[in-house]
Amino acid sequence: MPLSVEEREKFLVGPHVAALAIDSGEEGRGPVNVPVWYVYRPGGEVVLVTGRASRKTQLIADAGRFTLLVDQTSPTYRYVSVEGELVSVETATKELAREIAARYLPTESAVEAHVERIMADPEAVVAIRMRPRHWLSADLGGAS
Repeated sequence: MPLSVEEREKFLVGPHVAALAIDSGEEGRGPVNVPVWYVYRPGGEVVLVTGRASRKTQLIADAGRFTLLVDQTSPTYRYVSVEGELVSVETATKELAREIAARYLPTESAVEAHVERIMADPEAVVAIRMRPRHWLSADLGGAS
């Protein structure tokens, strides 16, 4: 069963690791598909933080769009796939890096250590913002 708008947005808000998919642009190669941490607020943009020099950053900038897939396998299988256009690639802030890390890391000390490590060179870290345009979602196990 497809999820309602409210259900899919609530699910995307959760701290799921997303699979990012972006066209590799290379003849004979499939899309690049890598795990990423992100943050989303219902009705807003999907935001992730990554290295400015990373391959995914360059591919997203070139393509102008990308897709994220988040899923859960228990107690019922659910997924949300969101595809949209690139809004911006901008220098990330420590506050954003902290907000995202706090969704995934178990302790404040782990969050702070992660943020200090990735933000050691602030110009090397970017926030990538995507405006959702197309959604696919389902709950294949019925009501949770």
